[in-house]
Amino acid sequence: MSTATTNQSVIDRAKKVLLGNYKQQPVAIDRGQGVYVWDVEGRRYLDMICGVATNALGHCHPELVAVAKAQLDKCWHTANGVYNEPQVALAEKLLSLSGLDRAFFCNSGGEANEALIKLARRYQKERGEPERVEFVCFENSFHGRTLATLTATGQPKYQKGFDPLPAGFRHVPYGDVGAVKQAVGRRTAAILVEPVQGEGGVHPAPEGFLRELRRICDDEGALLLIDEIQTGMGRTGKFFGFQWEDIRPDAISMAKALGNGIPVGAMLCREEVGKVMGPGSHGSTFGGNLVACAVATRVVEILSTPSMLETVRENGAYLLAQAQKMKARLGDKVVSVRGKGLLFGCELAQEAGPVLNRCRELGLIVNLAGERTLRMAPAFIATRDQLDEALSIMEQAIRG
Repeated sequence: MSTATTNQSVIDRAKKVLLGNYKQQPVAIDRGQGVYVWDVEGRRYLDMICGVATNALGHCHPELVAVAKAQLDKCWHTANGVYNEPQVALAEKLLSLSGLDRAFFCNSGGEANEALIKLARRYQKERGEPERVEFVCFENSFHGRTLATLTATGQPKYQKGFDPLPAGFRHVPYGDVGAVKQAVGRRTAAILVEPVQGEGGVHPAPEGFLRELRRICDDEGALLLIDEIQTGMGRTGKFFGFQWEDIRPDAISMAKALGNGIPVGAMLCREEVGKVMGPGSHGSTFGGNLVACAVATRVVEILSTPSMLETVRENGAYLLAQAQKMKARLGDKVVSVRGKGLLFGCELAQEAGPVLNRCRELGLIVNLAGERTLRMAPAFIATRDQLDEALSIMEQAIRG
């Protein structure tokens, strides 16, 4: 007789074979539908992190399942030495929505940011300014796990043990225009910034900050690179976070919700900048995979509709307003609630790990953004009743 699969049995097996590089909650997810997931023991959870801002249309969205199955029946993968139509179709849609001109596809946000960094250095060299090799980045930022993107990340805890790190990255306080002006100079290739610092605790940029960065880059000959990995695809209520400031960046990165859980990332850039990346300058074996691009194209079509973006703005405002009421009830247990669109953080006066565990025990999946901040990045299809339920469970967990 076979032994029934339990959360603990999966955990025990995992501890024998997996690297152990993730801090994981003690639950093994088996399936998902909409805004809910079920563990291997059949218990249902309200999923308010959705793969960390990834499953914007929820789990197993029927239209996306159909698209993936149809493409699987046609062709899974070709080398990038030939063309494929799903990749072209996805590029056309993203460029139309972003106002940019060229697209490169990869598999993750870290790869997309790596492409940004390589693009900026090559561009400055090709235009005759080879001394421009430095990047101005921000304290508390997060840009990925490759050596370059890890160095761009403004959180030393992620860099511990990986030195020597690549040279050429400077960090200044987020939102501090004066500090940026002092840091940018003749050696600056680009400024790299998130419209909302997601992993850093869900901190939206001050109003006008991205516009000031655009002006500084224009004045100083640097590129403006915007990390839209967590904020893109409508998460803030506009399709891209930079669009709240009515600017045009030189290049952006994106991933997460682009494939609604299917691994796909992208780097988009202006024509003048992109022309320096000729054949052989960069690549990805699986980047632009047919299945990923077919699914992502349909995701973009759905998420970019005016009605969907309006839903994100309205429900995001509702979530924040209800959270403010929760904060008032909880008094000094909560330091701050903040967010933009459906990206939300609740900063506690204590370590948030125990509260995270109580949330899960009460049937709610969230995660941490920093040591004291509980983060929610719900699917855009979540109803207000479901948002209310999430806050109710969170409040109960905070109370202990």
